[in-house]
Amino acid sequence: MKLTTVESSMIHAVGYDAETQTLEVIFNSGRIYRYEDVPPEEYEGLMNAESKGRCMRANIIDVYPYYQASRRRR
Repeated sequence: MKLTTVESSMIHAVGYDAETQTLEVIFNSGRIYRYEDVPPEEYEGLMNAESKGRCMRANIIDVYPYYQASRRRR
């Protein structure tokens, strides 16, 4: 999955696999979460949102099933 670095006080990078509808988010804390069954329009909305954090909280967090994938080393 290709990750794209984003400008956000909450999120470092975002990736999306359209085939599995999996959204991967690397938060600035270093935590990596994968959200499942995320439609492509939700990913597009996140990438186009003025506030990525606000979009995540409103449309993705606690809406789609997720799990913590790993923690990035600093």
